[in-house]
Amino acid sequence: MDFKKINAPSNTITHDMNSLCEKVGNIYEVVAIVAKRANQIDAEIKKELDEKLQEFSQQSDNIEEVFENREQIEISRYYEKLPKATLLATKEFEDGKIFYKNPLKEKLQ
Repeated sequence: MDFKKINAPSNTITHDMNSLCEKVGNIYEVVAIVAKRANQIDAEIKKELDEKLQEFSQQSDNIEEVFENREQIEISRYYEKLPKATLLATKEFEDGKIFYKNPLKEKLQ
């Protein structure tokens, strides 16, 4: 997933919860949906970061030897500057890019 394309703010902003609830009808469901998506995004970011940093890892027997690489530092800074996963998930929810369903509601119908 390309996180550069999501136009989410990098700092915390206040959201109108009533406008978020219009799509689902229940604020608790909205929070659950956004939280699950945020966990998925966070896992994707962590996996991607680990893969990129894996290139710089060296197998050594001495734990005290730590080599700093300029590219490794730049990669880490890039991921630190990304918006938090909750902000990305909230933006996706606002834009209607999250697919969700409630199996309990489907059983009742």
